Amino acid sequence: MRPVPGLLPLPSRLHGVYSGGGSSPERSEIRRRLTANRLPGAQSGLGLDTGSACLFMVRVPTRLCVPGMAATVTLEPAGSCCWDEPVRIAVRGLAPGQRVTLRSSLRDEKGALFRAHARYCSDANGQLDLARAPALGGSFVGLEPMGLFWALEPEKPLWRFVKRDVQTPFAVELEVFDGHEPEAERLLGRAVHERDFLPPGVRREPVRAGRVRATLFLPPGPGPFPGIIDIFGMGGGLLEYRASLLAGHGFATLALAYYDFEDLPKKFDAIHLDYFEEALCYMLQHTQVKGPGIGLLGISLGADICLSMASFLKNISATVSINGSGFSENKPIYYKETSIPPLGHDLRRMKVAFSGLLDIVDIRNDIVGGYENPCMIPIEKAQGPILFIVGQDDHNWRSELYAQIASERLQAHGKGKAQIISYPGTGHYIEPPYFPMCPASLHRLLDKPVIWGGEPRAHSKAQIDAWKQILTFFSKHLGAFPKL
Repeated sequence: MRPVPGLLPLPSRLHGVYSGGGSSPERSEIRRRLTANRLPGAQSGLGLDTGSACLFMVRVPTRLCVPGMAATVTLEPAGSCCWDEPVRIAVRGLAPGQRVTLRSSLRDEKGALFRAHARYCSDANGQLDLARAPALGGSFVGLEPMGLFWALEPEKPLWRFVKRDVQTPFAVELEVFDGHEPEAERLLGRAVHERDFLPPGVRREPVRAGRVRATLFLPPGPGPFPGIIDIFGMGGGLLEYRASLLAGHGFATLALAYYDFEDLPKKFDAIHLDYFEEALCYMLQHTQVKGPGIGLLGISLGADICLSMASFLKNISATVSINGSGFSENKPIYYKETSIPPLGHDLRRMKVAFSGLLDIVDIRNDIVGGYENPCMIPIEKAQGPILFIVGQDDHNWRSELYAQIASERLQAHGKGKAQIISYPGTGHYIEPPYFPMCPASLHRLLDKPVIWGGEPRAHSKAQIDAWKQILTFFSKHLGAFPKL
């Protein structure tokens, strides 16, 4: 918004509508500026000059009226909340039955723009509640209260939604326009909603212990807390957002890097379990981590690392595999005198999808011998239970088939069936709730764009349920009482 000549600006970091309450020095200064800016005939909080309007904003309930327009956007809970928490969006001050378009947008830490939109009609009272009103079209249709978040799409093709600095929120801008797109042009209202990745009271502690490179997130309170080690896939580096959100549910969670971070190897050539054993020992010896066992959570290659840890290392009480394979895929696995050869792949099996992107779902070599294949991780040796989270439309590899083979192996060794939760219409990157789906991106090893699978609406619902299942599973087997 352009400043109005002669008016005193308020701090740009403040959001929402000024409530006028309180007696802090900051609010006193705001009241002083409001008084200085108020012109004859102007409403409290508005300074008018030659037909222009200036909005005074402070950080209280997340709602905003655009000057000269009656529509107000409100969000509950007010203010910011964590990304894995739902928020209720409503619009007040519309005409009865008014057609409007809602748009959401955010920029990630690299400046990439994500957008979504949906068309609605207000009710007979001129109100719009996204928890009750179905979207009539746009990025999604039907009753989807959080659709403006999970349906966000990158403006830049093949760009994955990732949070790299959990100490800062993502700011989501919500706008209401008169009419239905493409005719919707007149702005009626706007709100900025901050979505946090570091829950209130959670402590972030960088870990540089021996060879271990990680970040530990501790829940609020005195502890000790049940512990989890969180491992991602082939992307390398250190991703913290899942661990930080888990800490908000009562788990001391270690986000663990294993290559392409600081002084760790730049390339990934094999799974050496002694490094991961060192990370496990760090957690077991930490005074804020409750034993006697640790939980493991991994996705893709990270899931296979977790399955390997559970199979060869002690003091692991529960393991969650998100779209893992259960095999040593392209790199060998080593632990002391034991090694598991890679299953390998054949790039000639790649297909070109209708979109023109590569489909690598069938490039792995055939699993000769089924669960007795020598490239399979010996998960029957795991001390604790294993939960397999599976996307039926995973195009990285056939996760559902691999989970079934894992279950057969467990039964063949007298362990009983594996716990498998399989989600239709769900692709490879199963993230925390309300993360936009990543349908395709650049493959780190192939250096080519590939499809990951998934249908946005089904994938979003799977992420919500999978998160609840993961929290419940760790709560049961690690002895926590998380906030669900």
